[in-house]
Parts: sequence; C-alpha cells; structure tokens
Amino acid sequence: MGRTILLADSGATKTTWALLTGKKITHWHTQGISPYLMDVEKIEAIIRSELPASLTKKTIQAIYFYGTGCKATSKARMVKSALQHIYPDAEVHVTHDLMASAVALCGTDSGIACILGTGSGSCYYNGKRIVGQSPGLGYVLGDEGSGAYFGKILVRNFLYASFDEDLHRAFSSAYRLDRDSILQSVYREPLANRFLAGLSPFLSKHRGHYMIENIIEDGLREFFELHLKPYSRIHEMPVHFVGGIAWSFRDILRELCSEYGYTMGTVMKQPIEGLIKHHLRASHGK
Repeated sequence: MGRTILLADSGATKTTWALLTGKKITHWHTQGISPYLMDVEKIEAIIRSELPASLTKKTIQAIYFYGTGCKATSKARMVKSALQHIYPDAEVHVTHDLMASAVALCGTDSGIACILGTGSGSCYYNGKRIVGQSPGLGYVLGDEGSGAYFGKILVRNFLYASFDEDLHRAFSSAYRLDRDSILQSVYREPLANRFLAGLSPFLSKHRGHYMIENIIEDGLREFFELHLKPYSRIHEMPVHFVGGIAWSFRDILRELCSEYGYTMGTVMKQPIEGLIKHHLRASHGK
C-alpha cells in the first residue's frame, strides 16, 4: 500500500502540493512560502488557511518539503517547525529547491540537473546528494538562459530599437510598455526578475524569426558555456533540465547537447512531476 506522503515544491510565488495515498495522487496550490520573508507563525497560517481543512486534519505519515530559501539550516528549521505544529505525528523533511530539481530529474542516479525557469542554475548530483554546483549570481549578474535573462535581452533590444519593424511592433502591442514603465519596473519596483521573466513568452510566440532564434540559442549557449562546461565529468552522465524555459526550448537544448557531446537526459516543466515519481517508488520499495 505504501505510506501517506505529502510533497511540497515551493517557490517564492507558488507552492505545489501533492498528496500520495497509495497510488492515488491529489494536487493543491498555495501561495509561495519563503522563510526569508515569513516567520513560523505566518508559514503555519498559510498552510492552515490555504490547504483544504480535510488535509490539515488528515493523518500524514511523511512530509517532504522542497523550498526556496531552505538551504540555510535555520530557515529549513522554521518551515519544519510550522509543519510539525500541524502534523505532530509526521516524519518531516525540509530541503532546498535545487535539491528538488536534482531528485526530480535524477532520482537515485548520478546526473547533472539544470534549472531553466525564472532563474537558472545547475548541480552535479550523485544519486544521494549534491556534490557540486555552479555559482548562483542572480538575475543581475547571472541567471544565463533563464526567463529573467531573456526578458532583459528583449527589453534591451526593444529600447535600443534593435528589433526589425515587425518585432518592435509586436512587442509593443503585446506588453504596452515604454521606456519609463520598463525602467520603473526594473529599477524601482520589487521583484524585477519576475517582471523580466514575464516577458519571455514573447520568444515562444515568435519562434522562426531569425532574431528570436538567435536570442534563444545565444542565451542557452551561454548557459552551457558558463554552467555546464566546468563540470569535469559531464561527459560521463546525462544532463537533465527542468523549468518553463527548458520545456519551451527543449529542441534547442537537444541540439546543443549533441554539439557539446553531452548525453541529453529528461526535460520536465515542473519538479513536482519527478518528485512524485521518486517518492512513489521509494514508498513502494522500488
């Protein structure tokens, strides 16, 4: 039968929950949970108020929470404390979002796990733990190949009038932005990375245009050069990808893996898919 397990994959804006009861899987969403922005009481209040009351009263045997801001032990302890207040009899495990991607993509095997979403990053996972990773510099200095990175390239081309007339008109029509509103969102308002990442769907909608294809390939190639080439053993294991950007441009990732001589692994849109698969196998002893 297996244990009753509650999984959580939490970002700053959204948390995806999955309840595994035998082979039955049920999903919910709540707002994002970040121990850097919230105290224990706030985290507990969100879980109690936004998850169904039936779930907060249900007997859960194990909880695996993968979340942003949970790499620091003190922050992970805050989330664990909130969960233990609600589920005092559950076995609670809290770890960070990069581990979520590694487990989701690699399971119990060795591999390189790459995140290409709002931000970007990668790690070398040995099947049990992360033993190496590329430095995360954030969207201002890094995040090559991410949604925020591509958004930055798009607004730069738009503001410098580098697009041809058709693309310039299409971008202007899609987002109704001008120089002042862009600079306001990037330099004066919070969460500029999300604003920039929110522009990246423009790339998918205009695939086939030579300028768009060049932007996508150049950005992903920069990710390969800076985040993947430094791994000395990368040719010995598969390279996996997760995130909205990875999913949208998986064809280009496949071409680049072939060019660099890497073994292309799994591509998934969200870590929760792989986390469910991994924990179902583990709970049934497979």
